Amino acid sequence: LQSEPAARRWMGFRPSIPDSLPVIGPAGRDRRVIYAFGHGHYGLTQAAITAQMVAGMIEGRPGPVDGGPFSAQRF
Repeated sequence: LQSEPAARRWMGFRPSIPDSLPVIGPAGRDRRVIYAFGHGHYGLTQAAITAQMVAGMIEGRPGPVDGGPFSAQRF
């Protein structure tokens, strides 16, 4: 009877934003580039509202929520 190999533990680091809010909004250098990242483990559940925010930014209309708190320029 062979014994099972010892279990290996693995922990992957997930990039996160210092204030735990995603970055959603235009890049500082080129406003044609829209960022939408840093949702952590909530990306799937926040995808719909993020898409609505990004669509509003692309179309030049207000989004469903204030994008200010999510701006990359907050850092």
